Amino acid sequence: MNLNKVDLNLFVVFDAIYSEANLTRAGQIVGITQPAVSNALARLRETFNDPLFVRTAQGMVPTPMAQNIIGPVRNALQQLRISVQESRVFNPSQANKTFRISMIDLTEAVIFPPLFQRLRRSAPNVKIESLLARRRETTKELAAGRLDFAVDAPLNTDPQVRHVKLMEDRYVCAMRKGNPHAKEKLTLDDYMALTHIHISSRRSGLGHVDLALGRLGLQRKIALRSQHYLMATTVLQTTDMAMTVPVRFAQRNDLHYMDLPIKDMTALETHLYWHESTDQDPANRWMREQIIEIAQQVAAS
Repeated sequence: MNLNKVDLNLFVVFDAIYSEANLTRAGQIVGITQPAVSNALARLRETFNDPLFVRTAQGMVPTPMAQNIIGPVRNALQQLRISVQESRVFNPSQANKTFRISMIDLTEAVIFPPLFQRLRRSAPNVKIESLLARRRETTKELAAGRLDFAVDAPLNTDPQVRHVKLMEDRYVCAMRKGNPHAKEKLTLDDYMALTHIHISSRRSGLGHVDLALGRLGLQRKIALRSQHYLMATTVLQTTDMAMTVPVRFAQRNDLHYMDLPIKDMTALETHLYWHESTDQDPANRWMREQIIEIAQQVAAS
């Protein structure tokens, strides 16, 4: 294997194929045709004396060799990008940049209002695109540069992903003010008698509350499963249903709330994630600082 004369553009194509598992989509990402991608892959296979990717019904699956080199390849490419930009200091007041962040609407409602107040003052041409990436695809999206950040529960343990805790909140049972079930203290029997709204970005699966109840041999009555906290709050205001939410959310939306009668309920932790390849990038670091500072202010309020 002789890497001395390998075209660095081949590694850009390699990264795209690894991320997309599809030659056509890889070409679209890189900006070349599918035959050009195939040619680049053929040259890489000859260089490494390995197929690198095997075509299957699920797409182009990386071989062990490809899995072993993807980390160093991505790090090397990012270091080259950073080296090119090292002479530049990120100036937020003059920057024209878009940051892509994956988060749920609950986090948007907490982070975005103060973030945009700050951006309008210090970085008027910086833009945000918010979307919700599937949790299992977050690392790939961060590595490929299609996401700059993700804000989520502390469940991603991939060593390529850096993270920091943003805030912590306890869960409460919330309902509209005037709900006939509203009281000062909620018993477990009271909680189980309620009709519930459950918020989840997944199609199926149990949440923290249901897992805790399951350990007690209990199952609550869920009449609505929704992806969005803010929409569910509208339903809550027109029904006698209840929703288990972080206490700050209940306070911000003027809901009546009660402590949960479930002893082993864990608090809700929210973490900020970014890929290790962008750890030293000035723009990424600047935006991290803004989000972390705002989260600290929210937590202290």
